[in-house]
Amino acid sequence: MAITAQDVNKLRQMTGAGMMDCKKALQEADGDFDKAVDILRKQGQKVAAKRADNAVSEGTVVVAISADGTNGKLIAFACETEPVSNVEDFKNLAQSILDKAVADNIADKDALLSATLSDGRPVSEHIVDLVGKLGEKLEITAYENVTADKVVPYIHSNGKLGVLVAFEGVNGTDVAELGKDVAMQIAAMKPIALDKDEVDSATVEREIEVGKEQARAEGKPEAMLEKIAQGKLQKFYKDNTLLNQEFVKDSSLTIRQLLEKTAKGLTVKSFKRVAIGA
Repeated sequence: MAITAQDVNKLRQMTGAGMMDCKKALQEADGDFDKAVDILRKQGQKVAAKRADNAVSEGTVVVAISADGTNGKLIAFACETEPVSNVEDFKNLAQSILDKAVADNIADKDALLSATLSDGRPVSEHIVDLVGKLGEKLEITAYENVTADKVVPYIHSNGKLGVLVAFEGVNGTDVAELGKDVAMQIAAMKPIALDKDEVDSATVEREIEVGKEQARAEGKPEAMLEKIAQGKLQKFYKDNTLLNQEFVKDSSLTIRQLLEKTAKGLTVKSFKRVAIGA
């Protein structure tokens, strides 16, 4: 049957796919719109399978904070190239996914992917459909859901790095400015844990062994290696755990001291740092 421009435009409005893709799908489906939609979806599946191993180093990080400031949600939605990250359909889907996460208070990434959007189809299918339209691998690389006395967000200027800082012991203290400072510290300094006791044992053992090898290479006596390695481990904690890091705006204070100076009992419960392409 003859495929009219109106038919092509109707399918395009239904699916968001390109004009030529819509025309080919309608021709293959003999003008049946439902079949044409299925063809376009299968096209997305084929593209997704073909590009499954491709790296996703561009994209956008989006954040939402509850009205009372006690909950924060952070999503990293990634793609292969910068131009795709600026496409409206890509941005709109990222926002729709975030809106769904907020509306249903979704717990984790798996639940987010299976959550249904307004048309009743899961997030995962919407992503595959957009893969077919944009021709690139798309992926939710991270989803964080944090609750505390007060959650403060930060999105870096490149839109590809985001932080959530969860504060406890706020007791009426305005932590907006402090929270931004701490979040920017996390963004820049990349702490691997909140405090010493949260560093996993494998990392601790590796740092001790590295410290011993460095000391041995410097010709230090074997009997002193353990003590030297322990000293290096303390330096590692200072550089890599948030509460023990020097505050970048005032090196006379650690983050722990900054919090204590701001308000008695104020502390960071947890933090999340999410980055695309890093």
